[in-house]
Amino acid sequence: MKVSILGSGAYGLALSSILYSNHIDTKMWTFSEDEANCLNTNRCSDKLKDYIIPSELNISTNMKEVVKDTDLIVISVPAFAFENVVIELKNYISKKQVVLIATKGIQQDTCLFLSDVFNKYLKNKYAVISGPTFAIDIIKQVPIGFSLATKSRKIERIIRKCFENSTTKFRKTRDVIGIEICGSIKNVMAIASGMLEGMGVTDSTRALFLTESMNDIKELIDALGGNKKSILSFAGFGDILMTCTSKNSRNFSFGYIIGSGASQEEIDSYLKNTTIEGMYTLKSIHKLVRSKKVKMPIINLIYDIVNGKKSKEEILKFLIEK
Repeated sequence: MKVSILGSGAYGLALSSILYSNHIDTKMWTFSEDEANCLNTNRCSDKLKDYIIPSELNISTNMKEVVKDTDLIVISVPAFAFENVVIELKNYISKKQVVLIATKGIQQDTCLFLSDVFNKYLKNKYAVISGPTFAIDIIKQVPIGFSLATKSRKIERIIRKCFENSTTKFRKTRDVIGIEICGSIKNVMAIASGMLEGMGVTDSTRALFLTESMNDIKELIDALGGNKKSILSFAGFGDILMTCTSKNSRNFSFGYIIGSGASQEEIDSYLKNTTIEGMYTLKSIHKLVRSKKVKMPIINLIYDIVNGKKSKEEILKFLIEK
């Protein structure tokens, strides 16, 4: 089997580490010539400092060469770059190649899920993965679990053959929408959870928030045509629990800064120097629930707090009055 990974950030590199341990022939692509040169020369990345990139792994800016003759193409780029990558990929992908979407998020301007963006341009079979898997944990080769959402048995077999091993587990589902919702919105909830941590609330209050959040996400999944049971998946409960309670989450850490009373200058500086996927998704999901007329007041509240329209203390009042 041969695999190409589009995106050489922390998560793409972490996924490549699984493939390397499974002896899968792998190539990587990045849009940045500087990044490619740095990774190929230094064999390490500032985005995943504890990982030594194997000498056998080549990182290139030539997408045509990277995807050529590979069985599986993994897309692991930031959500804002996803559409442009798919548009370029359309020029090189063959009909027999299958795609694994490892990017999480909802497109801002259209409110489309990334699988919908993919389907706008390509007819290839695809799958979506999501789950409680920090890149820094993946490279340690500890037990981890993914939700694997696809309607194709062929791509399920290929992904399992490439990635599954003694420490990497997959749970199959056909609920692509539900898994995408969970994988996207958990970053937004992590911002709010971080706020609560920064405010110094008790474990009981954090548990109240997480429970209410899961119920709201379950109803959102149902309203958008997904399966409510997906809230109990690795992508649902698993990822929400991890992302909303760990300082290894950049979204949680960003929320913590807000909750602890940081100045606007400190908040702006953090945003400038750190990729916060939850902020991109917050704008998308806020627009989505309004356009679909779905009642999800927690999203509106988080949006207003982050944008300075309401105080962070409002979230405590909301949890009781909801």
